[in-house]
Amino acid sequence: MIKGYTTGVFDLFHIGHLNIIRRAKEQCDYLIVGVSTDELVEEYKKNPPVIPYEERKVIIESIKYVDEVVPQTSLDKVAAFEMYGFDVMFHGDDWSNSPLYIEAEKKLKKLGAKVVYFPYTHGTSSTLLAEVLRKALTK
Repeated sequence: MIKGYTTGVFDLFHIGHLNIIRRAKEQCDYLIVGVSTDELVEEYKKNPPVIPYEERKVIIESIKYVDEVVPQTSLDKVAAFEMYGFDVMFHGDDWSNSPLYIEAEKKLKKLGAKVVYFPYTHGTSSTLLAEVLRKALTK
């Protein structure tokens, strides 16, 4: 059995999110999805998510491709591996050359897990949608 793992904020859920989750499930038997907590999002994005964690979690739990939803409280992918023991981690290729993922790939490879990147869905982004909403609300 191949156990997969992917993470995201999944704020303002859109087709890019669904594409990653669907494609991840096509490549594994059991898919764990980490949903970033509000605190983690605020820490690294410097803005809170539009949709609260508990609601984002319920949305992800309702997707037929998802077997388990867990909170993502840290960006440390090795710590996630130690908690969930996945065989492969999936992510959008917009992160593939980031220092965080370059380092994670090296460490995960030594632990026997691999990282698979999927093409980023251009033209849609929760960050962009949130910016538009914030601007509209401040007018």
